[in-house]
Amino acid sequence: MITVTIAGEEKQYEEGTTYEKIAEEYQKRYDDTIALVIADGKIRELMKKAEGDCELQFITLKNSAGHKAYVRTAIMMLIKALYDVEPRENIEKIKVEFAIGQGYYCSLKGNVKVDDTLVERLNVRMQQLVMENIPVEKKNYPIEEAIALFERYGMEDKKKLFKYRRSSTVNVYRMGDYYDYFYGYMLPSTGYVKYFNVISYESGLMLMLPDRKEPKTLDYFEPREKLFRALQQSTVWGEMMEIDTVGDLNDRICEGNFGDLVLVQEALQERRIAEIAEDIVGRRGVKFVMIAGPSSSGKTTFSHRLSIQLRSYGMKPHPIAVDDYFVDRELTPRDQKGNYDFECLEAIDIAKFNEDMSALLAGDVVELPSFNFKTGKREYKGNFKKLGRDDILVIEGIHGLNDKMSFSLPSESKYKIYISALTSLNVDEHNRIPTTDGRLIRRMVRDARTRGMSAKQTIAMWQSVRRGEEQNIFPFQESADATFNSVLIYELAVLKQFAEPLLFSIREGEPEYYEAKRLLKFLEYFLGVSSEDLPKNSIVREFVGGSVFHV
Repeated sequence: MITVTIAGEEKQYEEGTTYEKIAEEYQKRYDDTIALVIADGKIRELMKKAEGDCELQFITLKNSAGHKAYVRTAIMMLIKALYDVEPRENIEKIKVEFAIGQGYYCSLKGNVKVDDTLVERLNVRMQQLVMENIPVEKKNYPIEEAIALFERYGMEDKKKLFKYRRSSTVNVYRMGDYYDYFYGYMLPSTGYVKYFNVISYESGLMLMLPDRKEPKTLDYFEPREKLFRALQQSTVWGEMMEIDTVGDLNDRICEGNFGDLVLVQEALQERRIAEIAEDIVGRRGVKFVMIAGPSSSGKTTFSHRLSIQLRSYGMKPHPIAVDDYFVDRELTPRDQKGNYDFECLEAIDIAKFNEDMSALLAGDVVELPSFNFKTGKREYKGNFKKLGRDDILVIEGIHGLNDKMSFSLPSESKYKIYISALTSLNVDEHNRIPTTDGRLIRRMVRDARTRGMSAKQTIAMWQSVRRGEEQNIFPFQESADATFNSVLIYELAVLKQFAEPLLFSIREGEPEYYEAKRLLKFLEYFLGVSSEDLPKNSIVREFVGGSVFHV
């Protein structure tokens, strides 16, 4: 017998009892489904057996780790369902591409017609899988056996991925007759995935799943056409360079022509920036370029590079930071915890911003402010501006897409740009890289370099940053005139070198430890490369240093 301690309560169990059995006894005490456990400080899947005395904590679907396990298990169910309703020989490739809202877009290649009939069959089969409550089994394979297994199923992407794995073994999941690899934790059976919906979207499938905050509620899917097109363009660029997965990227690094990859990727980005500049110039009367995007999107470098392109057309761009219009510190609203909320619209002196911008548009001379973050006061230091025929203001700030920010300016005088780091590279075809992971790693590296912040501090504040983005940026992204994807397909191989030492500094027992461990495991997939040969104007330079711009 073993002793299991839960919230100070001790109970005896037979050795080898699964954590799922233990969780079932305590489930009635929780409003949300228990997804994982923490056993003596380590996250464990419910299908694992308890061995020896331990102290347990439960993780529900409202927890980030629990929600991610739900998503992975649902994706595995969708892929199995597809193989169940279609002959395997008809399916050349299933790729989980990217997330739009609470939907996960999957593309299909092969002799498969994506229509209402297929969608209905998939939803029916997935419901059957829920009712059948098929166990999700986990088995550790020697690398050679895992590669042979996935070769049999034609999964060349996993073969490439495992080729660079340092460990001699790999965990493989089985759901009935279907085998797959997923990085991260899984739920113990198909019966846990009760809420989902598969719909057709564009030429592929959209798997709709609940939000972490409401794990029993499915939202209506809102198409975001501009975001989808930007993500799709990034995927096309990756396919053009024959880099679809991390294994492909590692192959390219080993082939010795990584420098060529960097130059092509940078050229593709520069071409897109030039296209946006051309569109701005073509719309006569634009005087305000409003740039907004979530944290660590590379807004500053982008604004500099866009300004250079505008200058090539004879324009005279002038950068303005919305942050210079912060209200004085004592007037800043506070959040529910009593902390200053610098990300809400009310933290900006909107009236003064509109007064100044309207005066500039009318041809007046205006003295622009700068905000002193040490004193928490707005200051005036003789920065006078007057807009001539070719002058244009490049305004960067999180509220740039919100018309309440620039309510007094005519719509024809504004050109709005949404910028984000929209990762299209996958770990493998069934394991996507969340956009937020790439941005978090970017921010962690930059915070350490420019602000002296530890990775622990960056991770601790990340959820607060995300909440601000969801309220102030994402609702307005489809109103943009242009969308720019700042991700470079090679960047995680560069950022790895900087991020790993920062993450290793977080110790077991600290609240941020589990997230640090997850990110370290993720970075293991990448071969690291030096930043030495990156162009000085690269967006990656904003994070690792060495930029020609003041960022």
